Amino acid sequence: MNAGAGTGHGADMRAQLTEKFAAQGVEAAVTLALDGEEMIAAARQALARGVDAVVAGGGDGTINAVASVLAGSGVPFGVLPLGTLNHFAKDLNIPLELDQAIATIVRGVPAAVDVGEVNGRIFLNNSSLGMYPHIVRDRDQQQRRLGRGKWTAFGWAVVAALRRFPFLGVRLKINGDEHARRTPFVFIGNNAYQMEGFHIGVRERLDGGALSIYVAQRPTRFGLLRLALRALLGRLAQARDFDVLSCADFVIETRHARLHVATDGEVTVMRAPLCYRSRPAALSVLVPLAAVEQGGA
Repeated sequence: MNAGAGTGHGADMRAQLTEKFAAQGVEAAVTLALDGEEMIAAARQALARGVDAVVAGGGDGTINAVASVLAGSGVPFGVLPLGTLNHFAKDLNIPLELDQAIATIVRGVPAAVDVGEVNGRIFLNNSSLGMYPHIVRDRDQQQRRLGRGKWTAFGWAVVAALRRFPFLGVRLKINGDEHARRTPFVFIGNNAYQMEGFHIGVRERLDGGALSIYVAQRPTRFGLLRLALRALLGRLAQARDFDVLSCADFVIETRHARLHVATDGEVTVMRAPLCYRSRPAALSVLVPLAAVEQGGA
C-alpha cells in the first residue's frame, strides 16, 4: 500500500485492512511502501514467498508499480483503488468502495488483461509525450516548492503549457508505414479509448491486444480547444488535423536523443527511439464475476 506523504495511509490503515481481510477469511500481510521502489521490492518479495495473490493499494501510479512485477507471472493481481482517479479500476468495473473492493479480491475471478510497454516500462492505462509530461513535471514541482494542492498546481501547469505550446517532431513507424507529424502531443492507450462524447477516457475492453494512438497535427492553441469541443460534441472523427491509429506495436523516432515520457501519470526520461508494444493477456486481475459475464474485462 502507498504510504507516501499526503496519502493518509499509515499504521491505522494497515490494521484496518488486516482486520477487513480477516473478516473475509483471508490472511493479508500489509506492507506500507513510501515510494515506487519500495512497492516493487515488496511485490517481488511476495512473489518469492509464493503468496496466493498480490494486491496494490493506492492510485494508478501505485497500481502500475506493483503490476510491473506481476505482469507475466500468472499470479493473480488485486486492486484496492485508493487514489484520486482510479482509471484502471473503473475500466475493469472494480468497486471503488473499500469493503466491496476487498470482497472482489477475495471472491472475484481472474481476468487476463493486456498491458502496454514502452522501452521495457509497462503502462496499464496510457503513455504520452509532448505537452502532458511537461504538465506533470510542472505540477509536481509546484507541489514541492510552492505547497500547492494537486489540482491547483495542475491548473497552473496547463496554463503554462498552453502559453509555451511546444511542438514535437516525430516519425511514427506503424505496420510498415511511416507517418511524419509535428504535434504538441502523442497519446498512446492500452487498448482503445472513447474519444468522443461525455464518456471521454473510458475503455470498453482491456483485452483487445492493441495499442491506440492519438496525434493532433499542428494545431494552434485555439485549434486544440476546437478539438476538445469536437470531442465533446461527438465529432472528433471528422477533424482533419487529428489522427487515430491502432496497432500491436510501433516505433516513435525523433531528433531528440532523450524524451520525457509519461506512463500512467509518472514521468521518466527515455532514450529514443521509443519502442511500444502490446503484451496481450499479460496480467491476471481479480475482478467481479459480473464484469466477466458481461464482457467488461
